[in-house]
Amino acid sequence: MGKRTNRPSRLSDPRLYPSWLGVGLFWLVGQLPWTVLLAAGRGLGHLAWHLTKKRRHIVQTNIRFCFPELSAEEQETLARRCMVSTGEAILEMAGSFSNHRINLNNRLTINGLEHVRNAQAAGQGVLLLGMHFNSIDVGSRLLSCAFDMNAVYRPNDNLVIDRLINKGRLNYMKGIVKRTDIRHIVRLLRKGDIVWYAPDQDYGTAHAVFVPFFGVPAATITATSRIARMGKAAVIPCAHYRLPGGRYEIEFGPALEDFPSGDDKADTARVNSTIEHYVRKHPEQYLWVHKRFKHQLDGRSFY
Repeated sequence: MGKRTNRPSRLSDPRLYPSWLGVGLFWLVGQLPWTVLLAAGRGLGHLAWHLTKKRRHIVQTNIRFCFPELSAEEQETLARRCMVSTGEAILEMAGSFSNHRINLNNRLTINGLEHVRNAQAAGQGVLLLGMHFNSIDVGSRLLSCAFDMNAVYRPNDNLVIDRLINKGRLNYMKGIVKRTDIRHIVRLLRKGDIVWYAPDQDYGTAHAVFVPFFGVPAATITATSRIARMGKAAVIPCAHYRLPGGRYEIEFGPALEDFPSGDDKADTARVNSTIEHYVRKHPEQYLWVHKRFKHQLDGRSFY
């Protein structure tokens, strides 16, 4: 028998009314001026540091393992900055999804766009090696300033939140694709499309290998090389950063050479080391609230 669930299956389910109320409040907050929005987000992040003990513990654990070169005091400072940055990201999402009057284009600097253009000129599709910086949702809006693109995503369990995110992203993106729909991703790449794909979360041990991420064994899916091979695509790193004064930067790196190599584990290790390179530029902006090392070979849990 299939696994039963009591989750709501319709948007009109009364159990989702609180979620609808939250979305309405989210829309109202999103109408704030951008600098005010970010300031309020920082306040939210400071509050979360004190009130969300479990998330704070996850961040502290990740920082402790990934930045052993820092002193205990420096690790704690970085962990706090991560939570503050995450608070900014939550309200940033409200503005980027619901306030279309704000022009973010004039707040944006793009570096390395020629790497994408060169791949397109060669007739290749482009698999953007995405990274879970916490500015991921404003990043989807900002990326649309450069080109039309599709994004790979994992559906949210809450139908209302899933609708909010998908609708918000589709205001600017060409399309969205479920993470499990590999065939569709490959078709898009073979057509020459651009697809954003982020393999840097712990999705379990199925179809994954343990390779280093900041020197720590991390369960990492091997699909990046498989998708690139089947889609005949150039794999181009794509990072997005929040800068002072409410400005943003998108950085594209050179296409990964000799990728895929035919060795999935080596390719996956290379993916992680590439992502690590970009994360180290602004480590406080990475999504350290995620349990990146949840699964380990010996079955232990870091959290």
